[in-house]
Amino acid sequence: MTRYRLSVGDRDVAGVETGLRAELYRFNVEATGLADGDLLVVELLDDAGERVAGLFGWTWGGTGFVDLLHVDAGHRGRGLGSRLLATAEDEARRRGCRQVVLATHTFQAPDFYAARGYVEVGRVEGYPAGHAQVHLVKQLT
Repeated sequence: MTRYRLSVGDRDVAGVETGLRAELYRFNVEATGLADGDLLVVELLDDAGERVAGLFGWTWGGTGFVDLLHVDAGHRGRGLGSRLLATAEDEARRRGCRQVVLATHTFQAPDFYAARGYVEVGRVEGYPAGHAQVHLVKQLT
């Protein structure tokens, strides 16, 4: 009989995230036949070579997904977030994507994304407490 050991922690020292992502991708490819997944990483560096903004996501099955987009506080208001997003959208188009999907919170940037053509398609109230998570999509033409 197989014995199992369950562990809980707050650090990914065993590479759980990387392993789970690889296993889930394998499952998704088997289930859909779509094996075109690839990371989408956009980085913006200053003159000193320091990252001041970046975007991390992926493309798969005709959709781009933005998981993370951040502009350092001292560099906001200069159009850098728009530049990151437009670059990611262009790359998603180049990869054959028809849409980009992302999530943000009500205290983060829903208005930023709406101004760039993203449409709310869902919302999770109370995540986090007192706020909501907003799910958005933009059709690429």
